[in-house]
Amino acid sequence: MDQENLVDESFPLFSKRRTPTTLPSLTTIPDNNEKTHHDQQIENETQSYVPHSTFTDLGLSDWVTKTCKELGMITPTPVQYHCIPKILSGHDVLGLAETGSGKTAAFALPILQKLAEELYGVFSLVITPTHELAYQMAEQFRALGSCLHVRCAVVIGGMDMITQAKTLIQRPHVVIATPGRLKVLLDENPDIPPVFSRTKFLVLDEADRLLDVGFEEELRVIFQSLPRNRQTLLFSATMTSDLQTLLELSANKAYFYEAYEGFKTVESLKQQYIFIPKNVKDVYLLHVLTKMEDMGIRSTIIFVSRARTCHLLNLLLEELDQDAIALHSLQCQSLRSDALRRFKSGQVPILLATDVANRGLDIATVDLVINYDIPRYPRDYVHRVGRTARAGRGGLALSFVTQNDVDLIHEIEAVIGKQLEEFTCKENEVLADITKVYKAKRVATMKMLDEGFEERSEKLVFFNYVGWQMVVDLVEKKGSGLASR
Repeated sequence: MDQENLVDESFPLFSKRRTPTTLPSLTTIPDNNEKTHHDQQIENETQSYVPHSTFTDLGLSDWVTKTCKELGMITPTPVQYHCIPKILSGHDVLGLAETGSGKTAAFALPILQKLAEELYGVFSLVITPTHELAYQMAEQFRALGSCLHVRCAVVIGGMDMITQAKTLIQRPHVVIATPGRLKVLLDENPDIPPVFSRTKFLVLDEADRLLDVGFEEELRVIFQSLPRNRQTLLFSATMTSDLQTLLELSANKAYFYEAYEGFKTVESLKQQYIFIPKNVKDVYLLHVLTKMEDMGIRSTIIFVSRARTCHLLNLLLEELDQDAIALHSLQCQSLRSDALRRFKSGQVPILLATDVANRGLDIATVDLVINYDIPRYPRDYVHRVGRTARAGRGGLALSFVTQNDVDLIHEIEAVIGKQLEEFTCKENEVLADITKVYKAKRVATMKMLDEGFEERSEKLVFFNYVGWQMVVDLVEKKGSGLASR
């Protein structure tokens, strides 16, 4: 294993251990010499699931099972069946299960039951990699904890930090945060770290992304603000070298549940492709979108590789009288939130998105995912197509393949263990609209130039960088000032 994937054994990821004397360098776990109630064999359980079990069988209270029933959750999924009792009994948990398997409820339900026994804040901190996941997580906690009137706070970038700090000081029951913004608040406001002094649960959702070296410094600061006697819960849809290393080092320390068979797509998902010249991708896209009603498709997500493409396609579809909305990282937070709200509510049936939307989003009406651009990595393909065919429902994933994408598609097929089927359409019907699409594309391109999108996006990237550097410089100055005292 490469050195950069190794885990520093002083890193306080799993809890109830001695305080490290040095700062961690990567993602990690505890001192192996101490013995706690976690000192047992890691269990890798993919069998012994009881299909007709109930939430009551898992040790959940009557009010929890009643809430589940009201939300249409009758039978626990395998990840819920195995992980909920372990969390209730006080174990740290690393859970791996495919996208759409109910991982959020697997940790939210036991956390809420424990919260009901001792109602205070901040009881649980959930770290997630994207803004959209944070908002969705908050919605799920509020729904599952409705009879508790659970107070949730979302702490993400792009929002007013003073308001967020005031919200945290009021000690909500559950805080859902992206690591970057929470780190800044912890660093800059001395009143914030004490807020987390009694936190009972730390959850890393989409742990494979969070444990990437890119979030190392943020997690380091966050973990240092948490108590040692917390429970740590990690959930992911994909296994990575960091998670594998964490698992190996945490032997006899944590419960491990795995229903992971590599990069896997569900059987209820139909996966197809269209092999087309690059210059007519937009023509084929319009053709597919006009057939949505005939195909029984309620809504679709179209994934692209760049924010520029996302914005241009949105303008193009607007010219072609298609009701669509865009979601990408160069938008302000209010626009991103509004786009997701309108799409989830059914006001707009087409969502154009970059990979900010490829993880965790659970929208029942999404029947079609279109890969307008083929993703560079197979794992991103798996996460994208996982936005449909969730919780046993059917769905269709359609990939637009040009001659430059053939190798990428073959790599995806090798990883998921199946070949994509060809999507059949009549070429003469598709190309009948080529003139209309080309004219609309010219108008959309001119609109984007008139809006100054390119210039605004460059400024946004620049100011984001400069703003972050200012924060870093300020933290370093404070650190040097303290050191000189």
